[in-house]
Amino acid sequence: MGWPSVRHVERPWTSRLEGLIAPSRRQQRSLPSSYAVAVVPRIAEVQVSLPGDVAADIDDAQRSLSAFDAGAGGEVAPFVAVLLRSESAASSQIENLTSSARALAEAEVGEGDRANAATILGNVRAMRAAIDLAGSLDDKAILAMHAALLRDDLGHRAGAWRSEPVWIGGASHHPEGAAFVPPLATEVPGLMTDLVSFMDRDDLPPLALAALAHAQFETIHPFTDGNGRTGRALLHAILLSTGAVRHVTVPISAGLLASRDDYFAALTAYRQGDVEPILRSVASAARAGVVVGAHLVGQLRAVREDWETRLRVRSDATVLRVADLLVRQPVLTARVVMDLCDVSAPTAQAALRGLVEADILIESTGRRRGRVYRAPEILEALDGYAVALGRRGG
Repeated sequence: MGWPSVRHVERPWTSRLEGLIAPSRRQQRSLPSSYAVAVVPRIAEVQVSLPGDVAADIDDAQRSLSAFDAGAGGEVAPFVAVLLRSESAASSQIENLTSSARALAEAEVGEGDRANAATILGNVRAMRAAIDLAGSLDDKAILAMHAALLRDDLGHRAGAWRSEPVWIGGASHHPEGAAFVPPLATEVPGLMTDLVSFMDRDDLPPLALAALAHAQFETIHPFTDGNGRTGRALLHAILLSTGAVRHVTVPISAGLLASRDDYFAALTAYRQGDVEPILRSVASAARAGVVVGAHLVGQLRAVREDWETRLRVRSDATVLRVADLLVRQPVLTARVVMDLCDVSAPTAQAALRGLVEADILIESTGRRRGRVYRAPEILEALDGYAVALGRRGG
């Protein structure tokens, strides 16, 4: 397809670069005096002609996305939030960040103290920012996604292009032996401006545009941390901005996780000028994401329908509104119910008691005040989903 490949140039190395872990004196003496850094081509005006079989693959995957998204107007609508959280968790899992569904849900209501859950919650924020900003995708929007992702990470500059070298793999103090060394920090702003121009093109199928933009973003590696998760959030923002999807965050990262080695190999091939693997990888991931997303929605719908038979209350009862809330937020406090359902404290507490009596909720703390409730059936479905992804991606 005539895609430009990444070149490399030698640059002098100094161990006094900002933000890098200082090597020992012995390590300094053995370090090479230079390193090979990527020279990334601009792509805004690169002509793209997809071979027939690749175009057909992309079209098939895009139709699967559209069909699943169309259900968001009805049957899938109650599960939009949990699909977004599931996609965020799968994207984090690609980076070897895992957390139980319970820990993640507790972090969302300000409970628990597990670091991975808090980190993954940052990815949920980044995904939400990607959705909110999809209507105006520019460099400021991308910086805002990253700021949402790393808002609570004091070790990295959230929402700012990097000002130092980064590399993938190898040692912490020198890029020798790295699998890939992204471009110099001084090149990042110009490359990102070019990428934003590329994302504005209308001569490519939306899924192909998203896949290529994602691969270019990962090649630029514009941040010191969070590039993979921000790049996958960007992929979804592009699908929304082009109208390929309108309602649902399809768990595409779940599909990428299922073939993680192929995904990383496809990014390497992209840098060598071969874009077919990343197009195939994202198309396959989109189809897989639809399958796993539909399966998860089916499980959650069955749980919710069973609850209704157990509760046997009027259709306008607050307890049913709270049951709906549990599908997307399976850990609750009375304060969360009051805020999200716009009810008084006595009404919220009565609804929670009714759900406990129906064996739908379990109180987690044993405290008299500040109680936290969880829905074990929803959490088990979400954990089962994560375990299945881990088996497929191993």
